[in-house]
Amino acid sequence: MSRHMRTTVRLDDGLLAEAKKHAAETNRTLTGLIEDTLREVLARRWRPRPSERIKLKTVRGTGTLPGVDLDDGAALLGLMNRDR
Repeated sequence: MSRHMRTTVRLDDGLLAEAKKHAAETNRTLTGLIEDTLREVLARRWRPRPSERIKLKTVRGTGTLPGVDLDDGAALLGLMNRDR
């Protein structure tokens, strides 16, 4: 059994009018529309997002330059800016 609680919510006049119209068009109460919308938004928040597939461009080469440490971001930035 679900419990219902009364509350006051302040809405923009235009948004309220649009919500009432949509509720009437879909044969729902304004309360039902607001509840369904809140449930949908809250459910979306917890749903894991599918990871995007990323295609990396590969090129031929002989690997990294001697002495380059890919784990040292500051050194890599220095090497990249050195040629500019």
